[in-house]
Amino acid sequence: MKAGIYVHIPFCESRCIYCGFYSTTAKDWCTRYVDALLKEMRMRSDELRSLYPDNECTIDTVYIGGGTPSTLSTEDIARIINTIKEVYPCTTREITMEMNPDDVTPELITSVRTLGVNRISLGVQTFSDERLRFIRRRHNAAQAVKAVETIRRAGIDNISIDLMFGFPDETLDDWQNDLNTALKLRPNHISAYSLMYEEGTPLYLLLQNGKIKQTDDDTCLAMYTMLMDTLSANGYEHYEISNFCLPGYRAIHNSSYWNDTPYLGFGAAAHSYNLLTRSWNVADIKEYIDTVESSKLPSDSERIDDDTHYDDIITTAMRTHEGVDLKCLKPEYRDYALCSAKSDIDGGLLELTNDHLRLTRKGFFVSDMVMSNLMKV
Repeated sequence: MKAGIYVHIPFCESRCIYCGFYSTTAKDWCTRYVDALLKEMRMRSDELRSLYPDNECTIDTVYIGGGTPSTLSTEDIARIINTIKEVYPCTTREITMEMNPDDVTPELITSVRTLGVNRISLGVQTFSDERLRFIRRRHNAAQAVKAVETIRRAGIDNISIDLMFGFPDETLDDWQNDLNTALKLRPNHISAYSLMYEEGTPLYLLLQNGKIKQTDDDTCLAMYTMLMDTLSANGYEHYEISNFCLPGYRAIHNSSYWNDTPYLGFGAAAHSYNLLTRSWNVADIKEYIDTVESSKLPSDSERIDDDTHYDDIITTAMRTHEGVDLKCLKPEYRDYALCSAKSDIDGGLLELTNDHLRLTRKGFFVSDMVMSNLMKV
C-alpha cells in the first residue's frame, strides 16, 4: 500500500490579505517547531503499520507546504526530509516543496535537490505587479519569471505554478495576459483558483467595508472558460477542476487526496487520513509544540462510517477528469449514486462512461451543486 506525507510549515515573512490557511509571522518559533515536527514523526512511526499489518505501507510522496516552507533554513529542511526517510519506509516518487518566488536562489534549489526534492510548487498568483501589491505578496512579476528560470537551471525540471483570477477590477484581457505569460514559461503544472473572500481575512474586511467590489459570477465563469480553453489549446491536460499539466506531470501527491489514498499530516493544523479515521492537529503553534514536547499527540479524530466514506469519494474523485469509479463502490452506494445522478446526466452535467461517473465540461461550472446532489449526509 502506498501513502503520502504532508508537512505543514506555518511560517511566513508576511501574510497575504486573502489567506485563510493557518500561518504566522512569528519565526522565532522555528527551531522548537521543527524539533516538535520531528518528534511527532517518530511518535507516529507505526501508525499505518499497526492498522494494516498484512499490507506493507511505503511513503510514495512527500509534500512540504505552508505557510512558506522556503523561509526555513536549509538545515531545518534537511532535518525534516532526512527524518522522514529514516523513520518511514520510502519509495518517494515525488517530493514537492512550496516556495515563494523571492526566496528562490540557485543555492537553495541545489540544496533541496540534493535532499531529494524533485518538484517545486511556486506561489506566483499573478504576473501583475499592481495585483501582487494589492494582495501583499512579497515578490514582483520579474522575480516570478526569474524564479522559474533559476529552478530549471539548478536542476529541478518539474515546476508547478499557482495562479489566481477574479481580482477586483480584473478584466478578461488582464487574465489572458497572465495566462500568456505563464505559457511562455511552460511550467509542467498549473493550478488556478478563483480569488476567495474568506471570513476573517483582510480581503473579506475590505469587501465588507465597501472598499472593493467582488468580481461578478459571469466574469469569473468567463475567466474559468478562458483558462480551460487556453491551456487545453497549448497541450495541458485538465485533470482536476483547478489543475492542469503537461502529459505525464500530474501532481502525484495531490492526486492521492482525490484517489482515496491514505496520508499522514505533520505539524500544526495538518490533517491525516488512513481510510478508517480522519484526524487533525491543533491549529496553534504554541499548543502544538507544548503537546508534542510532553510526548502527547496534538490531534483530534473522527471515525469514518460508510456513508461518510461514500461522501468523501464523491467530493474528491468527482473533481477529477476520470470521476468516480463505480466499480469501487459497494452495490448499495453504486445504486444510490446512479439513481441520484439521473437528473444531472439528463441535464448534461454528468456522464457515465465505462462505469465512471464524471462531470462534463458544463458540469465543471456547477460542480459543488452536482456533488451535493450525489451525497448522502
